[in-house]
Amino acid sequence: MGLDSPSGGHLSHGYYTSSGKKVSGASIFFESFPYKVNPNTGYIDYEKLEEKALDFRPKILICGGSSYPREWDYGRFRQIADKCGAVLMCDMAHISGLVAAQECVSPFDYCDIVTSTTHKSLRGPRGGIIFYRRGLKPRKRVPSIYQSEDNGHYDFDERINFAVFPSLQGGPHNNHIAALAVALKQVATPEFKSYIQQVKRNSQALASALLKRNCKLVTGGTDNHLLLWDLRPLGLTGNRYEKVCEMCHLTVNKNAVFGDSGAMSPGGVRIGTPAMTSRGCVEEDFEIIAEFLFKAAQIASVVLREHGKLQKDFLKGLQNNKEILELRASVEKFASQFEMPGFDVSTMKYNN
Repeated sequence: MGLDSPSGGHLSHGYYTSSGKKVSGASIFFESFPYKVNPNTGYIDYEKLEEKALDFRPKILICGGSSYPREWDYGRFRQIADKCGAVLMCDMAHISGLVAAQECVSPFDYCDIVTSTTHKSLRGPRGGIIFYRRGLKPRKRVPSIYQSEDNGHYDFDERINFAVFPSLQGGPHNNHIAALAVALKQVATPEFKSYIQQVKRNSQALASALLKRNCKLVTGGTDNHLLLWDLRPLGLTGNRYEKVCEMCHLTVNKNAVFGDSGAMSPGGVRIGTPAMTSRGCVEEDFEIIAEFLFKAAQIASVVLREHGKLQKDFLKGLQNNKEILELRASVEKFASQFEMPGFDVSTMKYNN
């Protein structure tokens, strides 16, 4: 069981479309069942999650997502997993930087397995990490699904290591391992903690600025580094807005929101603050970024109104659009103030 994708979960957690199409290995090779958020609040509905889990009896319960902007109640997940005899796994790919900096609730006190990518808020090279428990299980914990085999011990060690190699992977990349070591050393510094704190402040500033412009944010705000903007009240889809932003040199990610029937034409966009925070942006800079994002939405709405809802007509209306060109120039002027990390224009070999 994993969080449904339109509720903020990840496709790899067993998602399948409303028509029954299975879109990831977890749903193709295993029987999966989603839990969802409360449609009125956007927060995870733990009561319904428990009810579904006790009916479905999953072998593994997954917490963690890709576009959920609030804290996770890992203690509640632990209680539910124990009640239905499930292994509890957290996918902290998007929030691992916050976990490492102790700037959000940690899953390690509650979960049996914790996984993460290393290239998102952890700010390392592309890759992944798996953590798992070893040794004796706590007495109070309900025995796992392998009760007859484990003798009260966690049995993840051999299963996970064998699955990684030789079952699924091989050929370690030493350059990647070195890069990951550098990234993790950086994560252990006070400077990284300060960075993550600024990431959160910037996320709050961006959310506040968009809310002041009457934009609808899922859950009404954020507790972490990302926010999910529901564009449906503006009559827009995420892919159309994303295209306008792309032409204005703004990077956002179209994203499903609760109530969407598919991911191809979703009703929202996901926006994160780590990248521009790494370039040196602070709260007042994200006030400006919010205005850029809002202006892009206004442009998209006008083009949609003037050129119709057909995608080809919408795209045609974007060509040589004066407002897009003006916004792009403003974005470029603003962004040029902030250097890319590790990149100094003045020392470029080809600086012309």
